Amino acid sequence: MSTQTAPPARERWAARASLASAALAVALPLAFGGVRGFLLLLAALAAMAVAAAALWWALTRRGPVRWIAGLLAVLLPLAAVVILAITLLWTLLLSPLLWIVAVWCGRYALRSARGRHRPMREHRTPPPRKPFVLMNPRSGGGKVERFGLVEKAERLGARVVLLDPERHQDVTELARQAVADGADLLGVAGGDGTQALVAAVAAEHGLPFLVVSAGTRNHFAMDLGLDRDDPATCLDALTDGVELRVDLGFAGEHPFVNNASFGAYAAVVQDPAYRDDKIGTILELLPDLLTRERGPVLTAHAAGTTLEAPQAVLVSNNPYRTNDPAGLGRRERLDSGLLGVLGVKVDSAVEAAALLLAPAPQGLAVLTAREVVVTADGGELEAGIDGEAMVLPTPVRCRVEPGVLRVRVPKERPGVPAVQPALDWRRLLAMALLVSRTAGVHRPGHGPGRERRPEERSGTP
Repeated sequence: MSTQTAPPARERWAARASLASAALAVALPLAFGGVRGFLLLLAALAAMAVAAAALWWALTRRGPVRWIAGLLAVLLPLAAVVILAITLLWTLLLSPLLWIVAVWCGRYALRSARGRHRPMREHRTPPPRKPFVLMNPRSGGGKVERFGLVEKAERLGARVVLLDPERHQDVTELARQAVADGADLLGVAGGDGTQALVAAVAAEHGLPFLVVSAGTRNHFAMDLGLDRDDPATCLDALTDGVELRVDLGFAGEHPFVNNASFGAYAAVVQDPAYRDDKIGTILELLPDLLTRERGPVLTAHAAGTTLEAPQAVLVSNNPYRTNDPAGLGRRERLDSGLLGVLGVKVDSAVEAAALLLAPAPQGLAVLTAREVVVTADGGELEAGIDGEAMVLPTPVRCRVEPGVLRVRVPKERPGVPAVQPALDWRRLLAMALLVSRTAGVHRPGHGPGRERRPEERSGTP
């Protein structure tokens, strides 16, 4: 028989407080508003559903219909909030506070779940003797110059090469030449696309890789816990650092540290106008892409599941968090040896509303796999690899290479988040109802009211 030690009493009481706060957050507006309050809440939910549908119309239509739908998508939620605020008064302020208490107490009660999330292991290695760092002076709006990255890197003994903004340079070839010249560390101060190219060379030669958060968004640096506000701190790893063994993703033969996207977004980034007018380009292209009047018909195969005709597929190097709004867009770890897969398929305003409001919408597929194969109805497929526009031959085989990348990071990384357990209301309920010292699944005939035989107590058959 398998048993599990009951959580401490304070965590059980925290679970009870969480459930009570959540119940009060829902009950107070209903009790205060009575039948009218209940009907208003239903009307607010209906308004949100219509707003979601209107957003779909705004993205898939042009001309006056788009602007009318966009106006509805904005005004309906605002109107719902205003009416609820006028009608329910103080309860509308108190309910969110109760929800905050419910979430805080729930996370405290479930804190033992953090034990299942082992942090990425740090390896102590000697500092590099001949580090090489490639820097893009245009990346991040000129962060290289603004934070004095060249001067600091050279003071710490690194050889720095600045990319020439006026001409194309083969980043992979520059990294290979640095290895041939004896470099024992490769680093990049630039965007995620440049990071991925140099990371692949470092992984190929078994060399440490240094990430300097000098890009615009720095998603890879964020998930490594690096300081994105001061990229100069990343260079401290040259003298006082540790190594993390990190996975590396590939779409075909193209490496990626974050993700590879196919479908609507990948088609948008191909357009030459996207760099100068992102919003205008998106609004111009999305109607045809979302309604499938333009673009390929995709099929994705992952973990025994086939996604038929999604508008977009995102394959990530380790899965993104999707079960907690506070963790959206982040990866808890980079060494799981798995790809994350997100597929979106929406063909109507009703499905768009369900995608935004339903707990488990049919239009959203969330999977993990070691390999993902993306095909299309043509011989080539547009892709966005870490934000860089590419055209790849089909089928595109995405894979992950576990632990091939030795990422050198500073010992102190202020951006490393404490892993918070996702709220599991069923588990909280089980904890709240638990009164015994142990919890487990009892086999028939082994209930607590039955005296165990001596051989059962000793563990002998």
